[in-house]
Amino acid sequence: MKKKIGTQLEFFDIVDESGSIIAKKTRKKCHDGSKLLHPVVHVHIINSKKMILLQKRALSKEIQPGKWDTSVGGHIQSGETVINAILRESFEETGIKINPDNLIFVKKYIFESDIERELVYTHVYYSDEKVKFQKSEIDEVNFFTKNEVIRLINENKTTPNFNEEFLILKSFDKNLLI
Repeated sequence: MKKKIGTQLEFFDIVDESGSIIAKKTRKKCHDGSKLLHPVVHVHIINSKKMILLQKRALSKEIQPGKWDTSVGGHIQSGETVINAILRESFEETGIKINPDNLIFVKKYIFESDIERELVYTHVYYSDEKVKFQKSEIDEVNFFTKNEVIRLINENKTTPNFNEEFLILKSFDKNLLI
């Protein structure tokens, strides 16, 4: 299935490991096993109780259906900035209007799965706003403590990408979560 924006095919920039744009390809091409490096954004939303928001991916999703994942995650559209992608994806997936001044950059890294290769821009955002999740892509959302997240990981209920990012978050700030 080709994902479209309105009536147009969805395009992603292809980047080198530093993030410089070298080409533009369709979503389908980026997800066909070609391993073309394309940029994505992830935002981990933490509440004032130091609990992390996770989303449970819809069973209809092509990649990792039914697994708990990053609060917000999405592809950067061709020509879109990292910040604009974060603002768009955060509002689409959670209903939260992120204030860019309060966004905390954590790390840029490369994640590779069986079908794709992503340049991930990871951030943290603190918020107690009510979440209104995107029911077409997400089955449920919930805030979890650090120990609850570890249990989910141990029970293989989280995505491999989230598992890697959880380690990054713990090394970024050992006191980030309770």
